[in-house]
Amino acid sequence: MKKLVSLLSIVLFMSCVVEEGIDGRDGGLIVSSAFEIVVDFNAQNNYEIIEPYGFNVYDYDVTLVYILWETDNGQDVWRLLPQNTVFIGGATLNYNFDFTQTDVKLFLEGTADFDNLNTVWTQDVVFRIVVVPADNVSNLYNPEITDFNLSNLQQRH
Repeated sequence: MKKLVSLLSIVLFMSCVVEEGIDGRDGGLIVSSAFEIVVDFNAQNNYEIIEPYGFNVYDYDVTLVYILWETDNGQDVWRLLPQNTVFIGGATLNYNFDFTQTDVKLFLEGTADFDNLNTVWTQDVVFRIVVVPADNVSNLYNPEITDFNLSNLQQRH
């Protein structure tokens, strides 16, 4: 019986949160848009790929890119870009990205000779692109932020 009451309480709480939203605005489930792409970097594409989103990205939304780094016991291991590798001899390879409201660009940079890299570094590289929804709150009044004064804080010893 305790489990049933707990489960019902959780469902009721979650439905209230979704129904009411934040600050009286209409609620709803907000999820990030994400997709995966497999990329081949080569001299013909100048070791960069520009990928359109295929959905709306708003002014303050931000993009994060992850690279599938390895698989461990059947689990994908993802790393957030930029991701840097230093080879024997000191040459570097950096996977990096930039983004706009319409697309994301994935590219290689570093001191390594990209033409001579093992294909494990340049072919069939899997990326997960995540667009995180965000709002501009700089014009909202929040006394906890706008009236913040460091001198009012107690110093820890």
